[in-house]
Amino acid sequence: MPNNQQFKLKTKFIGTRDVHEYRQTIGTWVSELDTVLEIGCEWGTTTVQIAPACSRVVGTDVSADCIDRARREHPECEFAVLDAFDVRAAADLASELDIERFSKIYIDMSGLSGYRSLLDTISLLTMYATVLRPEAIVIKSASLKHFANLCQPWRGHDGVSRKSRRQPAGD
Repeated sequence: MPNNQQFKLKTKFIGTRDVHEYRQTIGTWVSELDTVLEIGCEWGTTTVQIAPACSRVVGTDVSADCIDRARREHPECEFAVLDAFDVRAAADLASELDIERFSKIYIDMSGLSGYRSLLDTISLLTMYATVLRPEAIVIKSASLKHFANLCQPWRGHDGVSRKSRRQPAGD
């Protein structure tokens, strides 16, 4: 039986297919009041584009070599080594950097593709939304965007969601 709270997340998920779409979301989803965590920043090219749109951005990657390069090429931005699948480490990073919370999270999952990665991606999104509770997560994942485009929420024949109807006792 599912927990009634597990699907009551308020985080918005924005799926993008490629780097162009991923970066195009910055003007719409990032504001000057936001503190942004970018996961999978590689050399920091998107982090640098997010920086002028928000109050603070931290780019992260699992590769220490990528983070070293990002720091050399973009010393005006903050970078840290972080394994995307260690959500607790992301929460700890916020504390270490004296960040109250990340209001937006950008995740570049382009290194993962295929059906198995879709399950990993959905799990990752759920973990970040549950633990860090950002307002929005923008994710670059072609497999997730393709899957989402195939999904349609069922509203019933009358257009009313089933959750708003109460079943009579004893049914």
